[in-house]
Amino acid sequence: MGLNGIMDIAAVIRFTKEHLKDEKTGHDFYHGERVAHLASKMYLADHESAHEDSRVVAIIKSAGYLHDTIDEKICANPEKVVEEIKELLPQVGFNDLEVWDILFTIQHMSFSANIEHHYHLPLSGQYVQDADRLESLGAIGIARAFTYGGKHGNKIYDPEIKPVRLVSHDQYRDHVETTINHFYEKLFHLTNLMNTPAAKKEAQRRTEYMHAFVKEFMDEWNV
Repeated sequence: MGLNGIMDIAAVIRFTKEHLKDEKTGHDFYHGERVAHLASKMYLADHESAHEDSRVVAIIKSAGYLHDTIDEKICANPEKVVEEIKELLPQVGFNDLEVWDILFTIQHMSFSANIEHHYHLPLSGQYVQDADRLESLGAIGIARAFTYGGKHGNKIYDPEIKPVRLVSHDQYRDHVETTINHFYEKLFHLTNLMNTPAAKKEAQRRTEYMHAFVKEFMDEWNV
């Protein structure tokens, strides 16, 4: 902990860099850094009396950095990393309740975890979840979608493969999809899933950009 009780999350940042150093599907350290900064920026925008050095902002930033270090898509042993995070956070200066907030958020914020059951996150976690979902939208979202799809061998598009309605975690993980279908199955729905005022506004802007991209893609596909 820094001076005057201000949290020093440098150790959280180092932990994230180490665990995500080899990640190449759009869930890397820089994604975590953007989520941390965007989530805290939106929280401060929605709460005029809040300040940058508050403990709430430290919670938000830490969850933002750490959230993909335990992601099942890229982490071989999420349970082991959760235990490492439990050891790390008190060393940074978080109390038991703050550690619980961060861990509950990063374990329950993903899109797949909320398909069948909607988890109510603490307010700090709602901003982190929104920032992570915003990272799936706009120009960054488009780039990440095609990077992830290519890494996992998905086709860019195939008119014979139709979008499906997602109903479960396992179906979401295992069904045959194309990257263009991913826009219709998930990405275009994210605006309606945002929790916070700042995120809802930004999601609308980024989603409009993606709709324009997909329209252009289909125009060129159907030349």
